[in-house]
Amino acid sequence: MTHRVGFVVFEGMTMLDVSGPSEVLHQASRLAPPYELVMVSPDGGTVTTSTGLALTGTVRAADAGPVDTVVVAGGDRLATQPIEEGLLATARDLTSQAPRVASVCTGAFVLAELGLLDGRRATTHWRHAAMFALRYPRVHVEPDAIHIRDGRYVTSAGISAGIDLTLALVEDDHGADTARDIARELVVFMQRPGGQSQFSTAITTPPARGDLLRSLIASVLADPAANHSLPAMAASAAISPRHLARLFRTELGTTPARWVERVRLDRAQQLLLEGHSVTSAAQRSGLGTDETLRRAFARHLGTTPTHYRKRFATTRQEQ
Repeated sequence: MTHRVGFVVFEGMTMLDVSGPSEVLHQASRLAPPYELVMVSPDGGTVTTSTGLALTGTVRAADAGPVDTVVVAGGDRLATQPIEEGLLATARDLTSQAPRVASVCTGAFVLAELGLLDGRRATTHWRHAAMFALRYPRVHVEPDAIHIRDGRYVTSAGISAGIDLTLALVEDDHGADTARDIARELVVFMQRPGGQSQFSTAITTPPARGDLLRSLIASVLADPAANHSLPAMAASAAISPRHLARLFRTELGTTPARWVERVRLDRAQQLLLEGHSVTSAAQRSGLGTDETLRRAFARHLGTTPTHYRKRFATTRQEQ
């Protein structure tokens, strides 16, 4: 019996959020009853992804027909901009009757905006986890998880974690042997070791108890390169610098300057892996100069930005 999977897609979505899970389901169809995939967007037709590549042949929710599983793709703008009503309506229509609902990366923001994750455990991309928790306080955010199941809802971490999530769905449908064969074919982990904490200070930061510090943390994570000096942060929070320093010590066990530096270092690491030069990564992360970036790398990571990029910007093992 064919299992129908409806992907909710939209302008600016992350391509791998759909292509990764789709490939898992394609491989599964060689080994078990097939999956039928349908791409559903607010307006139908062609959708342009964040890479500029086009996804053609999408249909409106009214034309999709019943689906057994819904997968909501992610995209950075879901975490940084208001989610348009057309996308929410598409997801609402598609999820209303589906026995199983999943999201990849920031697709969890769509489910949370609809109230579907209220009172439930969920996860999303580590870089947006703090904002997710701040925006949707009724959701029990577990930022270190690769994927989480709560009832009929399954949410996953960022981008490539959609492959992990879909392998778990296939295991539910067809057993561990089928999922293991697919993982072997795709040369990926059947169950990825570790969580997201290895990637981000945003994840390892203890949750702030007060609304004031939670809001301030979210603003720094959203734009690390902005002015986050102690006086500037204190002014935006309408408290004294001394009181703000006390809050950081009490609630986070560190100083504002040290915490901001770690957030900026996280951002610089990401920029280097995306192909930016050392100078560009220093400027865009808020660390400023090449020398400041080098000192931060030496202090926290015990390496240089150049060596880090050479070592981690490729999956090819050193000979």
